[in-house]
Amino acid sequence: MKLKNQAISLDALDWKILRALQKNSKQTYSEIGRQLGVAHSTIYDRIRKLEKSGVIKKWTVDIDLKKIGMNHITARMNVYTDPKESDNVAKKLSDAKEVLEVSISLSEELLIIAKVFARDQDELHSFIAKKVAPLQGVLRIRTSIITKKYKEEKFLI
Repeated sequence: MKLKNQAISLDALDWKILRALQKNSKQTYSEIGRQLGVAHSTIYDRIRKLEKSGVIKKWTVDIDLKKIGMNHITARMNVYTDPKESDNVAKKLSDAKEVLEVSISLSEELLIIAKVFARDQDELHSFIAKKVAPLQGVLRIRTSIITKKYKEEKFLI
């Protein structure tokens, strides 16, 4: 792993380790080492370097909320803003516990797209009315409740 023009340059082994971790991050260093024909200590060292450099940002678990009886709704919220206030609005949305994801899109208008989590429609409504609509620079809000998911995955390298 080398730093090249502010980007981290990964070698072939780094890429293989990352692919193995994306398939199953619960694998032991020994299991990954066996798959790749490398000593587990090498895998350990490489993973620590990938963590330290920020390539691996965090370790997490994906929980199926329905299986543990936690009912919820997910919504996509499009927030149209005054261009001068877009960054401030995006930062404030990012700080809200109800917001899972925030992006800015430059199309005909400056648009903030947020993925929002709520227990029900009342909680979603309250969040929008009390925390989003009053933000300085918010011009209008369009919300779509997700009724069915067909696919949701992270990009695999």
